[in-house]
Amino acid sequence: MNEHRSLTERFEEHRLHLRGVAFRMLGSVHEADDAVQETWLRLSRIDTSEVENLGGWLTTVTARVCLDILRSRAARREEPLDWHVPDPVVSPVEGTDPEQEALLADSVGVALYVVLERLAPAERLAFVLHDMFAVPFDQIAGMLDRSPNAAKQLASRARRRVQGAEAVPDADLGRQHAVVDAFFAAARSGDFDALVAVLAPNITMRTDAGPLGEGTLSVLVRGAAEVAGRALMFARPDAHVRRALVNGAAGVVIVVDHRPISVMGFTVTDGRISAIDGLLDTERLSQLDLSTFMVA
Repeated sequence: MNEHRSLTERFEEHRLHLRGVAFRMLGSVHEADDAVQETWLRLSRIDTSEVENLGGWLTTVTARVCLDILRSRAARREEPLDWHVPDPVVSPVEGTDPEQEALLADSVGVALYVVLERLAPAERLAFVLHDMFAVPFDQIAGMLDRSPNAAKQLASRARRRVQGAEAVPDADLGRQHAVVDAFFAAARSGDFDALVAVLAPNITMRTDAGPLGEGTLSVLVRGAAEVAGRALMFARPDAHVRRALVNGAAGVVIVVDHRPISVMGFTVTDGRISAIDGLLDTERLSQLDLSTFMVA
């Protein structure tokens, strides 16, 4: 009993780190928790006296569990261009708690996770582990059954795709929120020109409303004029826009009739919105703790 309790305590010391690894690998809080639980089950079945570096062993096992999940996803996906907005980490503007902080990548924003969703499973593992957690390529190579050089090439390929698609957000959170506030003020007043003024010319807006038949009701809109027009079309006078942090960056929770109908993450670059990622899937929204934003 004492030995088991000691193992449990040692595992708990690494839980937040493992959850962060799993979330960045999977973009899903619930799947990340499942992956960490599977890691614990595997740990409980082995003789730990032969494990020299428990933290490294746990990271390796968690990464392999996540890799299996990613490969299973890829095998199930019928449309190679299918995409969805990953689970956002939503918190009050006052800040996040340690568990939420462990889920966030160094480059904040939902948009980064949308880009990660586009990577092949091996590319995502190599990039996340090396670039976000500084895991050596020789260790990554063992997880992928490839050479260290091949693992390095996978991470490099993923890095180019991430850098080419993900804008770097402004560092000032207050400025980010001010720009987002201006966006909603212009939408409520029906001011098309004011909307365009706060949007980057090449802005991308992605919305994910969840399953529709055998596919997903996902919308991708590009360009300031197109995004502004859509914002005017769907502006709701009965909606309450609550400021939030979404993956550590400026975002909002939209509430109608005391019910959250959307979580939106914004990437603000050089004082303009360069990306908007909205989650409207009612089932996934119900799994998020948004109670803080229900208070008027």
